Amino acid sequence: MLKRRTPSHCSALSFLALLCPVLALAAPGSPPSSSLPLPPDASALLAFKSKADLNDVLRFSPNTSFLFCEWQGVLCAQGRAVRLVLEGLDLGGELAPNSLTRLDQLRVLSLQNDSLAGPIPDLSGLVNLKTLFLGYNAFTGSFPPSIFSLHRVRTLDLSHNGFTGPLPSWLAELDRLYYLRLDDNRFNGSIPPLNQSSLQTFNVSGNNLTGAIPVTPVLARFKISSYSWNPGLCGQIINKECNPGPPFFGASSTGASGAPPAPAAALGQSAEVHGVNQTQQGQKKHKRTAVILGFSSGVAVLVCSLMCFAVAVKKQREQSRLAASPMMASDDAAAAEAAVVMQIEQNELEEKVKRVQGMQVTAKSGSLVFCAGEAQLYSLEQLMRASAELLGRGTMGTTYKAVLDSRLIVTVKRMDAGKMAGTSREAFERHMESVGGLRHPNLVPLRSFFQAREERLLIYDYQPNGSLFSLIHGSKSARAKPLHWTSCLKIAEDVAQGLSYIHQAWRLVHGNLKSSNVLLGPDFEACIVDYCLSVLIAPATPPDADDPDLAAYAAPESRDPSHQPTNKSDVYAYGTLLLELLTSRPPSQHPWQMPGDAMGWVRSTREDDGGGGGDDRLAMLLEIAMACRARSPEQRPTMWQVLKMLQEIKEAVLDDSELDPAQGTVC
Repeated sequence: MLKRRTPSHCSALSFLALLCPVLALAAPGSPPSSSLPLPPDASALLAFKSKADLNDVLRFSPNTSFLFCEWQGVLCAQGRAVRLVLEGLDLGGELAPNSLTRLDQLRVLSLQNDSLAGPIPDLSGLVNLKTLFLGYNAFTGSFPPSIFSLHRVRTLDLSHNGFTGPLPSWLAELDRLYYLRLDDNRFNGSIPPLNQSSLQTFNVSGNNLTGAIPVTPVLARFKISSYSWNPGLCGQIINKECNPGPPFFGASSTGASGAPPAPAAALGQSAEVHGVNQTQQGQKKHKRTAVILGFSSGVAVLVCSLMCFAVAVKKQREQSRLAASPMMASDDAAAAEAAVVMQIEQNELEEKVKRVQGMQVTAKSGSLVFCAGEAQLYSLEQLMRASAELLGRGTMGTTYKAVLDSRLIVTVKRMDAGKMAGTSREAFERHMESVGGLRHPNLVPLRSFFQAREERLLIYDYQPNGSLFSLIHGSKSARAKPLHWTSCLKIAEDVAQGLSYIHQAWRLVHGNLKSSNVLLGPDFEACIVDYCLSVLIAPATPPDADDPDLAAYAAPESRDPSHQPTNKSDVYAYGTLLLELLTSRPPSQHPWQMPGDAMGWVRSTREDDGGGGGDDRLAMLLEIAMACRARSPEQRPTMWQVLKMLQEIKEAVLDDSELDPAQGTVC
């Protein structure tokens, strides 16, 4: 006598609730009528088995298809397969197209160590997939392009297979990515600039990847083992020099044809500026206007008008803002007196300024050059019309904050024409195109530049939190307290990161490192500015004794007027800056030869440290500073070695659980 199934048996198969009457009449173990269609997920699993399970390991069968949720490795929710885990089964076949990809509710798919081969089919049907483990198989072909459509994927493991070809740049766009393993394949090309803050596991070792590893905060988090066994990889993250490229500036930079070679940074938008994927493109030529009409006379009129107008506005609004184009203005003591007379004619004067500006902009609008890959967010006309204020004067020129009519704020540096008299127009442009390709989190990016006759302007991003000099020394009315040692460590590492990138990846030299040339970005990260400009200035006399702080930054060998800045003179300046950080004392007050009790001297300068502690960490930082300030260049470490020492200190702090993240930021 047949035993009838109760309704409770059917309730477990909610997806097939409508079929309960049919099943209730069937004897246990008897197959359902062949006329009934297979559930879609069961059909997909059977199609997978037909091609993948050559050794007949899986007990998937059409006779039990209505119980597919009980099949090996299958987990269902509301009658749909949401998880398929078949690991270490030595299936031996291939992943057929239009099989598992029909499981549109699948969240987890793991086929690790199953001896599957062949290419990966289109996976775009797995719209809900979050986890994909395909490691330890024999898959071949290129990186599966359909993964780009899996917007919910967080875990991706393609390791230990035979994949070839480049890694797609769109990997950086998978913004939910948490786990990425691509190790032990045959991928080539460069590493995309991954910077997803969610990424916690990453490994591309054992491939054929080449080029400089992009310096992003996320990629810099991972250890060297994540990049090992890729002989062609180089860069700051793995402490390996990249092959030097052609010189960026000077007579030696001409090729066989006599024309200067195109630097990698100027190859256009496909040259990713973090040192990766620099594909060969034709050299990009910037069109220039051949003649700048009426430049000298126009500037003279504009200077006089603007100075008068600026002083008048300052008197009325009690603001220190310059109007229109202060970058073209020069100091004129008589302008203040003239402003009193001109104030009553202010409306007429304003109209005159606008007319002169219009003439000037028309003549020069073709000479604003945007660096490779930069969007043209403003015109020369907008730049000349910007309201601006003086930020300071330095050894290279005068710096202004300019607010454009689009509310964009930029920093404009007007180079000292006298110091650049020996630099030709072509040499300046070639060098600035190279410098404009430098992109690093700890460098203030150069966005564009302009030159016309003796005028040369550099346009950078504006940094809102001032300079390191101001942070260390405070205002004129109040002296700042010494920075906590964790802040010193963070700033020292930031600056070392930027300098290392300049030295190692680009073979350039800063040449003018000092605390006023280190700015604080939006997140109080330390960013270097005025880098790589010293090469444009002809050798001059040693640093002026009237500026003892500037002289203290100069390495001993720099006192020779014919000496050009080198990496090692940058290292010396870095050591001086580090001492300035630790002591809050200007460089002119640093002893030339450190006393026997150097740590005692540093401690005495931090008497108002507020009990910050960390003497052992301070001592480590002091040792680095003293090594950088060695009298002989050969005895100084490289910036790579300095960075490694700083990172070792940081790791020791983290291992000891002594570093509070809140203390590690400059706030």
